[in-house]
Amino acid sequence: MARLAGVNIPDEKRSVIALTYIYGIGLTKSKQILEMTKIDESKRAKDLTTEEIGKLREVLEKDFIVEGALRKERMMNVKHMRDVGTYRGMRHSRKLPVHGQRTKSNSRTVRGNSRNTMGSGRRKVDKK
Repeated sequence: MARLAGVNIPDEKRSVIALTYIYGIGLTKSKQILEMTKIDESKRAKDLTTEEIGKLREVLEKDFIVEGALRKERMMNVKHMRDVGTYRGMRHSRKLPVHGQRTKSNSRTVRGNSRNTMGSGRRKVDKK
């Protein structure tokens, strides 16, 4: 099992798909990386030689921000928006949707799965 950028790459997947297991690399970037290193996309990850894995590692370190560095950068960007007081920063701090989605009927995953409807909190009235 090859290890790139601190992530174990699955052996049975094609190399173009296996690279997408790294945070910050999607299908398009994966294809770019394989084109830069001149590795065939259809080649399985277990069939990659140590030389090819070295090339991949070198390209990832030199040209792309992935995994921990990318997570840290995104976290710092959100923190900056909160500190400056932008609208998006306020939405982040209140744990609400940031990109303009409606909140009346959706966004349960962000707000928590609380169903506040009229009948949900009513007390039962005892019959005489």
